[in-house]
Amino acid sequence: MREGNGEGVMTRAFRLLDAFAEGAPELTLEELAARSGLPRSTTHRLAVQLAAEGALERSRRGWRLGTRMFELGQLVAREQRLRERALAHMQDLYAATGETVQLAVADGDEVLYVEIIGGHRRVKSPSRRGGRMPLHCTALGKALLAFSSDGGRRYLDSRPALPARTPHTITDLAALRAELHSVRARQLAFDREEAALGLRCVAAPVLDSRTRVATAALSVSMATDSPLTPAEAAPAVGTVARALGRAA
Repeated sequence: MREGNGEGVMTRAFRLLDAFAEGAPELTLEELAARSGLPRSTTHRLAVQLAAEGALERSRRGWRLGTRMFELGQLVAREQRLRERALAHMQDLYAATGETVQLAVADGDEVLYVEIIGGHRRVKSPSRRGGRMPLHCTALGKALLAFSSDGGRRYLDSRPALPARTPHTITDLAALRAELHSVRARQLAFDREEAALGLRCVAAPVLDSRTRVATAALSVSMATDSPLTPAEAAPAVGTVARALGRAA
């Protein structure tokens, strides 16, 4: 079934679900309509239908994602297998550093966070399990780009510029190209407050033993005032990422 502007019901339903984000876990009907770009009447009708299936549920403020979405998310096979295989390695890395350990994969032009183990010194971070970030401004993303099948060429060639998230974000394509070359040489990537001010990170690719292409990336992130620096954490991150790659 298709509606007036040619969009199918499924497309509109996913636009509604995509309206929710980390900073907006609950939305009023008006906010849901505005963020999805759908008419208010369509938004209400779809929200009621999705609620009947458990994908949405009513809240005191309006609407939020339903438990059915969580249940389905746990069944995503690739990420679930990766998470289960990586968890013990991540716990070892957390024990060695005491800082936040993150596991991610590339999904299109974004980093998709599969698992996060929070550190003792909690720092406000834009990442969350199931969340996304642009590839170019995160250490995880740089590791995934540098060790993608084309070395990041498609990502670099498909855009005229790179959006800045902080004053430290690399926005020049030539500078990112040079950065990825460095990442390939040392098998380590760094985020120098490029994704969020006050946050630094070091990441290493989890490589397929045959193709030498990254199937995932592993990182440790810390506040800029942490006693542990990314350079000090780098050997442990690289060692654990290689162990995880061998276990794949």
